[in-house]
Amino acid sequence: MTHSAVTADGLTDALNDLVDRVHGAEFAVVLSPDGLLLGASRDVDDELGDQLASLVAGLESLGLAAARVCVGGALRQVVVQMAKAFLFVATTRNGAILTVRISGDAEVGDMAYEVALFVGQAERHLPVYLEPATATSGGIGAAHRRS
Repeated sequence: MTHSAVTADGLTDALNDLVDRVHGAEFAVVLSPDGLLLGASRDVDDELGDQLASLVAGLESLGLAAARVCVGGALRQVVVQMAKAFLFVATTRNGAILTVRISGDAEVGDMAYEVALFVGQAERHLPVYLEPATATSGGIGAAHRRS
């Protein structure tokens, strides 16, 4: 059995499909665990991509800290509700970070379902990231990666 290589085009297509499927979805991006932009849906230019990478890396860090301090188990997602939009940030099983923005009048439940579906199938479109050595020995990283 052969495995297809991960391609930027395949990731872009998957993100565009995610945005197209859900009413109100405006854009989607995927970051590596260290905050590098791996792919984006249409209408995300370089400047917005860079801004999102910085923003999402900060949100992810806050979420991981909250999970650790509150002993809440693994971080699954962060949702930011604004007056006119929602931002969903979810970590995939392979360590990448999916971020989707939807308009404030969209159905949040539909987007939550689609984000969960994408996260569950992320290995089709994304490389696998290895955990830091401290995570495998029960260090700080272990708590947020285990599900």
